[in-house]
Amino acid sequence: MARYQVDSTTALQSVFFRYAIAAMLLQGLISAMRARNRHSIYIHWQFFLMGSFLFCWNYVLFYTATAWGLTTGLIALIFSLIITMNMVNSALFFRERPESKTLIGAVIGLVGITVVFAQDLTDLQGQGKLSAILLCVAATYLASLGNMMSKTLQRQGVSVTGSNGWGMTYGALTLLVVVLMFDQPVRFPTSLTFLSSLAFLTVFGSVIGFWSYLTLLGRVGADKAAYAMIVFPIWSLTISWMFEGFEWTLVKVTGVGIILVGNLFIIGRRPKFNLVK
Repeated sequence: MARYQVDSTTALQSVFFRYAIAAMLLQGLISAMRARNRHSIYIHWQFFLMGSFLFCWNYVLFYTATAWGLTTGLIALIFSLIITMNMVNSALFFRERPESKTLIGAVIGLVGITVVFAQDLTDLQGQGKLSAILLCVAATYLASLGNMMSKTLQRQGVSVTGSNGWGMTYGALTLLVVVLMFDQPVRFPTSLTFLSSLAFLTVFGSVIGFWSYLTLLGRVGADKAAYAMIVFPIWSLTISWMFEGFEWTLVKVTGVGIILVGNLFIIGRRPKFNLVK
């Protein structure tokens, strides 16, 4: 989906359009529900940080990596590192120490990521891909920081809908300023592929997706909420294989299997291998 966005305009403008529309939808929903939407300056500062991390610069980096040739599936695999990053940040910011099994799972997951990208990293033309991979790692860490800000706001009694609405608003406004000052003249593409992918990403990827994920994060914790990352990379790789020319190899399949095993360790469900029935 992101591929159709960056093929039509710049990464900055694509992300701006997405979150400007998402912010308007959420602010409209908040007004219609007559929910509390007035907060202190300190809370608005936290909204701004959350929006910058989760609804702004991380997506600019992801979209840029897509424009540089990284497929949706490989981006999804890198994003699965958010499980490990959430554990580390939860320990740093909330003093929530991970269990030993989560640490083991994190190491296994990192090994799996390395296996998946082994061929790309040894490619003679891999410099561009390596830069795109580094962008995705940085974007994933920004998203993890956004997770921490959401958790902080929920602990202060701010609803997920409210924090997402304001976070997306500040993220869109930040991008608008940057676009007007440094990017190309604003141009809203009207092709069917751009509009349909924008609608899907805005409604399901941003409004509904983030509400569901961040609500779960507040209830069960940042590391367990990332359970969705077990299925997400495989689904994204499948889409990439169908539409983006991603090629499965034995090495990449092995790497995906290792990642799944590591993620299963993290959520506390270790696979059982019964050699004798």
